[in-house]
Amino acid sequence: MFTRKSFENHYEGAMEPFKIIGNVYFVGTFPASSHLIDTGDGLILIDTGYNDTLFLLVDSIYKLGFSPYDVKYIIHTHWHGDHAAASAALSYVTGAKKLICEKDAEAVKKYFEPDALLKDGDVIRLGNTQIEVMETPGHTKGTISLFFETEENGVKYQVGTFGGAGVNTLTKGKFEYDNCRSDYLESINKLRKRKVDVFIGNHVWNNDTQTKGEILRKTGENKFIDSKLWGEFLDFCEKRLYETIEKD
Repeated sequence: MFTRKSFENHYEGAMEPFKIIGNVYFVGTFPASSHLIDTGDGLILIDTGYNDTLFLLVDSIYKLGFSPYDVKYIIHTHWHGDHAAASAALSYVTGAKKLICEKDAEAVKKYFEPDALLKDGDVIRLGNTQIEVMETPGHTKGTISLFFETEENGVKYQVGTFGGAGVNTLTKGKFEYDNCRSDYLESINKLRKRKVDVFIGNHVWNNDTQTKGEILRKTGENKFIDSKLWGEFLDFCEKRLYETIEKD
């Protein structure tokens, strides 16, 4: 858990897409996670990844039996290129609306012009899905985390993701804005109050997406369903923050 890999080319981190649970699917790569939600009235995509892996994202959507032309909304957890660089091209072709927190709206113009701005407490509704937006700044000023409900075999589950767990921008000399460290810690404490049955990673190292996906495909055992993982990951994030501060 919590391991990373580096690739000379982002597309070398290609991964097979798969259904996580209910109407939630993984369609990303090892370097950059993307998740697809089938609302029954169109698709919602969480993050698009790098420009040079857009072809993999589109291929993954098709492999799962969906069409990228049915993506209605692209929700961005924050403005960085590993989450937003491919969005302009995908939106240009499909007409999908690009959503991001208002506090990251200026920075993301490096990659695209937002179609709609989000703030804390907003709810994105489409078909059978309602996604709650929580502002969790620190990694960037406008990082958001997302929470929604899915259902499988008659059981309902709370799904959640931490939209910016990386501490690279919390390293001295790399701050994106003042008070980012205190904001990050406050965000972690805020996130601890949420019940999450299924934790989907903003990057695959967050929740060991690759290993859990392989187990799910081979055995049918769904290790994504584990309410302990959310708290364990937040503990890890807090520990990394203090380790980063100690290095100053």
